[in-house]
Amino acid sequence: MNLRRTSPSHLSSGAAAGRRGNSKLSLRFFFLQMILFSSAYNFPTALPAQVRPPSEYELKAAFLFNFAKFVDWPTNAFAGPQSPFLVCILGTDPFGSALDNALRGKVIAEHPASVARVKRVADISGCQILFVAASESHLLPEVLAKIRGQYVLVIGESDDFASSGGAIQFTLEENRVRFFINPDAADRAGLKISSKLLALAKIVRDAPAIGKS
Repeated sequence: MNLRRTSPSHLSSGAAAGRRGNSKLSLRFFFLQMILFSSAYNFPTALPAQVRPPSEYELKAAFLFNFAKFVDWPTNAFAGPQSPFLVCILGTDPFGSALDNALRGKVIAEHPASVARVKRVADISGCQILFVAASESHLLPEVLAKIRGQYVLVIGESDDFASSGGAIQFTLEENRVRFFINPDAADRAGLKISSKLLALAKIVRDAPAIGKS
């Protein structure tokens, strides 16, 4: 499988670290991946040799579940105390059963986790996390307009997703899942991302045109 290396054009100066800093970051990413995956799937971090490594989307599903633990969700982000914590997928679902498996029986911010799949921007409603599939990345401006004023963490995996207004962007570097975070996008959504998670991400800022309309 050919995996793409993405390189957003609006990375902050902190992302241009030297080889030593990149080595430390890679090591932290490795441990974070193992912790997040084992947390989502209840596996030990030291997997037996006969257990296959997680697939790309099993790993991304684990990240989605655990990202929520590093975000402060206000009470009014939910319709009520019994409302689910809804992880929505817009467009063609690349996860298969991986996301359902990762969230089954889980509780996030004291709300039971659930998955919803939507085909149209108009159908987005009640989501706390919204994953915009690559097939729908061109609709990101419409998505951001639709959820304006709502507490929605928008995540994607297409090139320049974060600098175009998404909060978190997955990327693949040397066949490993990495992620960029755009704090400007999180701020607009009324969400505060933990400094612990920010320290493990490459920080991206808005492209000049974002938020000026």
